[in-house]
Amino acid sequence: MKDKRILYVSSEVVPYLPETEISSMSFEAPRLVNQQGGQIRIFMPRYGNINERRHQLHEVIRLSGINLVINDLDMPLIIKVASIPKERIQVYFIDNDEYFKRKATLTDENGQLFPDNDERAIFFAKGVIETVKKLNWSPDVIHIHGWLASLLPLYLKEYFKDEPLFSDSKIVTSVYNQSFDNTLNRDLFNKIKFDNIDEDKIKILEVPSYNNLMKIAINHSDALIVGSEVIPKELETYLKDSKKPVLEYKYKDEFGQAYTEFLNSQVLI
Repeated sequence: MKDKRILYVSSEVVPYLPETEISSMSFEAPRLVNQQGGQIRIFMPRYGNINERRHQLHEVIRLSGINLVINDLDMPLIIKVASIPKERIQVYFIDNDEYFKRKATLTDENGQLFPDNDERAIFFAKGVIETVKKLNWSPDVIHIHGWLASLLPLYLKEYFKDEPLFSDSKIVTSVYNQSFDNTLNRDLFNKIKFDNIDEDKIKILEVPSYNNLMKIAINHSDALIVGSEVIPKELETYLKDSKKPVLEYKYKDEFGQAYTEFLNSQVLI
């Protein structure tokens, strides 16, 4: 993995949020590659419940200041950065007061999904890509974790398809069991269509369920990883039918070697 550039895009990362399957893997995989001499960037949302002082986040003025158009509205993009202690890994935080200031991640105090999670997902996808463009950093691999990041493969392959910086980038998506009930805002389909993305590519998002979001990510990825011991049966079948390289679920003690081999033999070729 020496000198390979790998971009990690996740809805949650330890130590900035509590330990879950996704937040742990979004730390362990980059740390592994970093130890092997790879070049790492991690991106996640800057939720309002992340303690900026404790984690020493600071705004990067030269990267901030772009406006992203979300459903015909200009939304300012703020970029903050911090370093994971002892690991020398930089983490970039996608921020916007309207979407990420509230003191919570994806649900309110009653466990209900925020009604604007659809727009937050679009903003996160566009914000990551625009920031990487500003950094002029061309990744060999882009590894996606969590459903809030699931629109990034679609936007990269459709909305940003003519962007030369990503022309050789391979997209890997990890599929987890961390789903949600019901759907996101049903207007998600129209909000993505507003970005001139062919509606045939997103028809499945007329019902923006967890499974359908992950199917969109699978459709636009080059390789896939099963991140949970059990995932929805529907997605299990969809992964098999995709005919794309799939790394089956691995326990923590065997993940490192299997992940390295998978990237070298199935992705970086």
